[in-house]
Amino acid sequence: MKDYTAANIRNISVLGHGGEGKTTLVEAMLYATGTIDRQGRVEDGTATTDYDPEEIRRQISISAAIAPLEYQDTKINLVDIPGFFDFAGEMVGPLAVCEGALICVGAVNGLDVGAEKAWAACDKNHNARMIVVNNMDRENANFHKAIETITSKYGSHVAPIELPIVEGGQFTGVVCVLENKAYTGEGKTLKEIPIPDSMADEVQSARETIMEAAAGADEELMEKFFEEMELSPEDTMLGLRKGIAEGTVVPVVCCSSITRVGIAKLLDNIIGLMPSPADREIEGTNLQGEVETRICKDDQPFSARVFKTLADPFVGKLSLLKVTSGVLTADTALFNANAEKAEKVGTIYIQRGKKQSTTTKVVAGDICALAKLTTVATGNTLCEAGKPIKFDDLQFPAPCISMAVYAKKQGEEDKVFSGLARLQEEDPTIRIEKIVETTETLLSGMGELHLEVIAKKLASKFGAECQLQDPKIPYRESIRKKLDCEGRHKKQTGGHGQFGHVVIEYRPNDDPTDTEFHFEDAVVGGVVPRNFIPAVEKGLRENINHGVLAGFPVVGLTAKLHFGSYHPVDSSEMAFKTATRLSFKKLIDASPVLLEPIYHVEVLVPDEYMGDIIGDMNKRRGRIMGMDKVDDLQCVTAEVPQAEMFKYATDLRSMTQGRGSFSMRFERYEEVPAADAKKIVENAKRDDEDEE
Repeated sequence: MKDYTAANIRNISVLGHGGEGKTTLVEAMLYATGTIDRQGRVEDGTATTDYDPEEIRRQISISAAIAPLEYQDTKINLVDIPGFFDFAGEMVGPLAVCEGALICVGAVNGLDVGAEKAWAACDKNHNARMIVVNNMDRENANFHKAIETITSKYGSHVAPIELPIVEGGQFTGVVCVLENKAYTGEGKTLKEIPIPDSMADEVQSARETIMEAAAGADEELMEKFFEEMELSPEDTMLGLRKGIAEGTVVPVVCCSSITRVGIAKLLDNIIGLMPSPADREIEGTNLQGEVETRICKDDQPFSARVFKTLADPFVGKLSLLKVTSGVLTADTALFNANAEKAEKVGTIYIQRGKKQSTTTKVVAGDICALAKLTTVATGNTLCEAGKPIKFDDLQFPAPCISMAVYAKKQGEEDKVFSGLARLQEEDPTIRIEKIVETTETLLSGMGELHLEVIAKKLASKFGAECQLQDPKIPYRESIRKKLDCEGRHKKQTGGHGQFGHVVIEYRPNDDPTDTEFHFEDAVVGGVVPRNFIPAVEKGLRENINHGVLAGFPVVGLTAKLHFGSYHPVDSSEMAFKTATRLSFKKLIDASPVLLEPIYHVEVLVPDEYMGDIIGDMNKRRGRIMGMDKVDDLQCVTAEVPQAEMFKYATDLRSMTQGRGSFSMRFERYEEVPAADAKKIVENAKRDDEDEE
């Protein structure tokens, strides 16, 4: 590739709903610019940015992938981002480093949930955006209907700068309203034609919309527009560029990524309208916590942000980064500001899909990859050791579904969990957590499909097979009433025998919120010698881990040792621990109850889904605690048993067409309803029998 400056670079994320042709659009742009020799197909597994075996098998994008191309003396770094909600974390890094975004909207379906989420993410990250009405070649494609769905949601932000030419039901070209010209064909066959007479009024109306949008982006242009009711092409472009960069104007274009009609003009618009990284100012902090600013120029101190990590079993860890200031060469002395460790550059790669080419220099604003950076994780800042700076951490969405993960073959536990740790470097939305209470390891992610893909990647990349199961619920046990329980252990064998005798009063804690175990020594008269009392307490603390009802830990219990007896020769610590265990078993007569974890859940949904959400919460034994307005959404707050929430991420997505989201945190333990408790106890006893 040629040498470029930041002004001649465009970093563009390609976003939208799953299945609306984002990967094919990237492929069409690569082919139209001669970057690849033939246009691959997702269906055939030949697309440049869908190269992972799971992507090929499922015919969907799973990971964000880079696809740089060169066009009209400009380098465009395209980042193809998955549209399925299970892989929403793949959007975070690219949007943090890309100045612009293409939001794909289907010409048949119009604005959908994925496009709405992409728009919201661009708002949050202050990305310039352009809407691409794709799939214009499909049957029932309707550009104007698609535009209506967009303008009804986003109104005055939207400005169509292209109109489709449809002849005999076929999408054959586009009218570029900004140029006041029409084109048919694609790529090298692009041909300028007169604007069809039938479109004259439509083109004029679109021109007026664009001028109004351009004028609204700048006060001087607004005054000029009100005076003359017209803007020159130069002023229009000036206002559009400013409005697009600030997010107040969103241009709309149309194309077909299959036939490539409209692709060449899309590339022209990316170069002409989307902002470059040049002169962008990025704030960070130095090691003393003071705010510093870096400008995207080659003559600034070097800094870069790692926005994605690829885990490769052969190459090792590959870190994708954007140079935010200065120049990266093999001689650059790297410093990881997050870990405060030095790193070596090694070979600098330019990544296109799975293919890599090497380079010796990367300028400010450009994207590259470095291998085998030992201390670097996604979101870290790389900089010069002499002038350190740290940019804000990337905020990834929290996992919303958890499954217990086990090695499929005995003895492969290390292989499975080391492989998962490597995949966690690649995907920060994965969480691996050992649960002490249930002895299980939980694998958490963004949805059932996400967890399924992780398991498949683990097998294909690291040769480690795992099983996913519903996690065990960490139930608890307690008692309702006070009870005196005697435990007497007497065993006579040859020589010394064994003797221990205790009487312990068990009662629920006085404070219902107190879940701790309390031991009271109320022995008088030496009926239990002082040296054996610690053995009684130790025996109790061991026994409360396995309750009498279903084998779950006992909470909220006070045990008072107040009577007993001993033998001067046969008594021992072991004998008193055994007597304590016999006493504890009699808690079955103290009205034992089963407790379950209750979670505080907050669900964010549009108004129209409120009824479904509340009805569903009631079915899950949830209690609605309140409803509040948050921006343009409703927040439903509820308390729900953990047992009812395992598949909620999938169910909520289904109920709200992907528009809902939720968060949950542990609140407290509550008694399980009798009918449910009976089933849980029976299952626990059956599991114990199976283990025996």
